[in-house]
Amino acid sequence: METKTNQFKAEIAEMLDLVVNSLYSKKEIFLRELISNASDAIDRAKFLALTDKTLISDNPEWKIEIAVDKAAGTLMISDNGTGMDAADLEQNLGTIASSGTKAFRKALKEKGGENLPELIGQFGVGFYAAFMVADRVRVVSKKRGSDAAFQWESDMTGGYTLADSVRDGYGTSVMLHLRADQSEYLDRWRISELVKKYSDFISCPITFRQIDVPADEKEEDKKRREEQEAKPLNTMVALWKRSKKDVKEGEYAEFYKHLTHDWEDPFEAIPFSGEGQVEFKALLFIPKKATMELYMPQQKRGLSLYVRNVFIGDDIEMLLPGYLRFVRGVVDSSDLPLNVSREMLQDDAIIAKIKSAVTSKILSTLETLKKDSDRYNEFWNSFGTVLKEGVHTDYANADRIKKLLKWPTARGDAGKSIFLEDYVKDMANGQADIYYHLAEREDDARKAPQLEAARKHGCDVLLFCDPVDEYLTESLREFDGKKFVDVARGDVSFGTDAERDAEKKANEKAAEELKGFLESVKKELGESVSDVRVSTRLADSPCCLVAKENALPPSMVRMMRAMKNDVPEEKRILEVNAQHPLVKKIAALEGAEFADSVALLYDAALIAEGSPVADGARFTKLLAQLMMK
Repeated sequence: METKTNQFKAEIAEMLDLVVNSLYSKKEIFLRELISNASDAIDRAKFLALTDKTLISDNPEWKIEIAVDKAAGTLMISDNGTGMDAADLEQNLGTIASSGTKAFRKALKEKGGENLPELIGQFGVGFYAAFMVADRVRVVSKKRGSDAAFQWESDMTGGYTLADSVRDGYGTSVMLHLRADQSEYLDRWRISELVKKYSDFISCPITFRQIDVPADEKEEDKKRREEQEAKPLNTMVALWKRSKKDVKEGEYAEFYKHLTHDWEDPFEAIPFSGEGQVEFKALLFIPKKATMELYMPQQKRGLSLYVRNVFIGDDIEMLLPGYLRFVRGVVDSSDLPLNVSREMLQDDAIIAKIKSAVTSKILSTLETLKKDSDRYNEFWNSFGTVLKEGVHTDYANADRIKKLLKWPTARGDAGKSIFLEDYVKDMANGQADIYYHLAEREDDARKAPQLEAARKHGCDVLLFCDPVDEYLTESLREFDGKKFVDVARGDVSFGTDAERDAEKKANEKAAEELKGFLESVKKELGESVSDVRVSTRLADSPCCLVAKENALPPSMVRMMRAMKNDVPEEKRILEVNAQHPLVKKIAALEGAEFADSVALLYDAALIAEGSPVADGARFTKLLAQLMMK
């Protein structure tokens, strides 16, 4: 054919601006795109050969070669796939954003084709990424089943030329004349780095060859170079694509270490496939131990994303909810475009569906793991605190997450925790609610006076001592139809209905008898408390401090003050045990003795819950005086 010069059918400047400034954030992406197109062409050839063996009469060893000529400043990516004739070149490269791959899939679907190969490239867009680093691109191709080769060439200044050419063997070669400032892509180490980063799991070998070999190359240098050129730059093993039964012992652990740089084996490997509305493969890992990075908000975390074996990015946070950020691994989607960016991922419906499926799979894995108490405890000790966050942040899965959570209890042994369903099964006769108590340390929680009446009536109390527990109390609300009730907040009573009624009457009587005393104590303590009343939750201790029913949690108060918000002091209620000998003793005092005893009583309530006293010097002085007596 005569050389033809054509104009592009689409607006060049607009498309180039899209490719260079919007579609890709890094110039190095061009190599990923061209390798993906080459792999795509090979996959198409394999697929078509299933019904037409003559297409592979040359018995090809499928491969992709990257060749550089430093002297000429050229980089060439070659494959032995389907190849293109003149019409294909004009259609696929003459119209910007025309997609040979897309058209191929559409044609097969229209013919009722099933089990389509996973085709990577969107040739029209991905190919033009080459112009981010090159000022001229030449494509030479020979289509399988044809004897003719053709050449397409453009410098993007106006159009392209199409002419006859010569090529040994079927397939396509894309030659880039690199700009002077892009010479880094002529170095073997840089090419190897990019192949490893983006195309390591392409299923055919990717090799490297240097064209401009020195004429006086030494024999030992030649041997070393030829050995290097014979080795593929990529591993070609996408472990997540293989059936679990085909994975050898230790391969998951080896891949996990390569992915995370962890020196230990993973605690659990989770291979699975997503099918239905969205198709993807995933290989996830739960590490053995938590690191400090887990609690650093600025630390990157997330899964690595691949699109049909081609690397898109790591630390893709959109694939995982924050409370599962300890999970590591890869997701390989068949439905996402290669040119997807992080900004596009954030609003992508496919990503949302993958995230939902990944979340559900991890939770189901933990539900299975829960049946092995020793292994689950090992997991819980490392990641339980992070998992708890899900109750507050993942409303859709909150009920599933609650069943995976554990807490120590007032009746349980130190260091031992139980699931909520175990707590419910062991609830006392007449107990309608789930009781909990907040404290900074488990030891303090066990000794808290607010637990005394619960113990007296045989009710166990969950000990919320994790930093995140207080944050969760507003989200837990209920489990199995039972409300969560703070034993140190509002009005609380325990036991059967009959026991509650009896205690209520007794308390009302005691409150009436001690009315003057309670008013005097409140007057003495002034602004330190909001009220003084007879307690329903004390059995052995003389007093305790409790919060109002709707009071802000202390953590919320601290956070709001840290944000410079004006938050009023949350004054609490002092409750006294009307039956305690000390209370009766103080009620009989007058004057200074009464004032000093009330001050000690209030400080004792603070100390019992692990809080500091307001005036340490006065407390020490009063205590010394009391001891002297």
